Amino acid sequence: MSKTYLNYINGEWITSQSNETMVSKNPANYTEEVGQVQSSTSDDVNKAVTAAKNALKGWKNTSPLERGEYLRKAADLLEERIDDIATTATLEMGKTLAETKGEVARGVAILRYYAQEGYRKIGDNIPSAASNNLLYTTRVPVGVVGVVSPWNFPIAIPIWKMAPALVYGNTVILKPASETAITAVKIMEAFAEAGFPSGVVNIVTGRGSRVGNSLIENTDVNAITFTGSNEVGKNIAVNCIQRGAKYQLEMGGKNPVIVLDDADLDLAATLTVSGSMKHTGQKCTATSRVYIHESVYDEFKEKVLAQVSKIKIGPGLAEDTYMGPLSSKSQLDTVLSYVEKGKEEGASLIFGGKTPTDEAFKDGYYVEPTVFENVKNSMSIAQEEIFGPVLCLIKVSNLEEGLEQANDNAFGLSASVFTNNLGKSFTFVNEIDAGLIKVNGESAGVELQAPFGGMKASSSHSREQGEAAKEFFTSIKTVTITPVQ
Repeated sequence: MSKTYLNYINGEWITSQSNETMVSKNPANYTEEVGQVQSSTSDDVNKAVTAAKNALKGWKNTSPLERGEYLRKAADLLEERIDDIATTATLEMGKTLAETKGEVARGVAILRYYAQEGYRKIGDNIPSAASNNLLYTTRVPVGVVGVVSPWNFPIAIPIWKMAPALVYGNTVILKPASETAITAVKIMEAFAEAGFPSGVVNIVTGRGSRVGNSLIENTDVNAITFTGSNEVGKNIAVNCIQRGAKYQLEMGGKNPVIVLDDADLDLAATLTVSGSMKHTGQKCTATSRVYIHESVYDEFKEKVLAQVSKIKIGPGLAEDTYMGPLSSKSQLDTVLSYVEKGKEEGASLIFGGKTPTDEAFKDGYYVEPTVFENVKNSMSIAQEEIFGPVLCLIKVSNLEEGLEQANDNAFGLSASVFTNNLGKSFTFVNEIDAGLIKVNGESAGVELQAPFGGMKASSSHSREQGEAAKEFFTSIKTVTITPVQ
């Protein structure tokens, strides 16, 4: 029997009160069991929230420099376990080992970045109209924070939520995605061994319908930070508004790239394919639609197809794999349904779009890299998030038409333009409706010290990472002190 992993609540590893577990299976071979995690209940959540609430006073009154030292210790422990954690993440959700190792390394860097945050100022002195007044601001933790993290980045995303929450004096309950809960438990093991006081960091695994909802609805949880689907995000927002809790939502993306006639087409093709196909397209910042100037359309298309044709599909642990399996059967079914919808709506499928027929792939959730052309901007494959390796090529006559069509979408997370014209670069930066903008760069990703977040339906308009995280995880107090003569 595979190993069973426990919840971590109030400084102890414990089983769920349900005495039930959930099995995690390898999407590269769904007959292979990775391990089991607790199938927790609302009682488990309430116990974790109580522990976090009780630990809050002591933790928020701890020096921020000392809080940062705990993060530094967690970073060192995580770094020591990079191979084990990366392998576990690959086995649980399918992306390549190189990608998951990179994700662990990013988690380590995030922890070290926020370990230094305790040295930075938390307020400002402000001139007062009264000459003898001292007027200043300070920041205080928001309180007990519920972290609801997704399966596609099971290491970096929970860490970039927990690290700032903790260094600013909040206590945390992590509810990871069920698909990658073992990976999350292994991350929490590093936090536990770093010596955080009991109740400061907790993890409760289980189904979103039970554990997630219980965490979101608990009146002692002061803030929820969430990355996931728009449907769940909207429900979180409504609940938090009704009970006066703070919320932070990072949701979907349908990220455009514009390729202009003066672009370096080799660079544009390389980064477009990387942005759309790596991680098997399962990134909220993945490239999904490309608006190409009509004069270079055919040349660019051939360069994209040449690169896509070389993509090696396989298990994420194989060294030569470029694109692993999708994370689950439901994810595979979703991608294949969009391929069919694209064909039905009149787009031309020019590459892939099927599950591989080789016997080696029969027990995995594999799909070929997929490219469409003759795509109209109104089609489902150009408007809706697919979350898979599906790329739409769309011909435009100029930058203005590309911008108009790129902005004609509910989402606004990331966007990229390829051009050597400085003026057109700034036009793109000024006019594109997106929170993350690249010029001659891949649409996916942003450096950890920079704010991360989108516009429109992609976000609740707060920002994660960097110093911007302070805005969500703290509240400002404005203080006026008047000396008594």
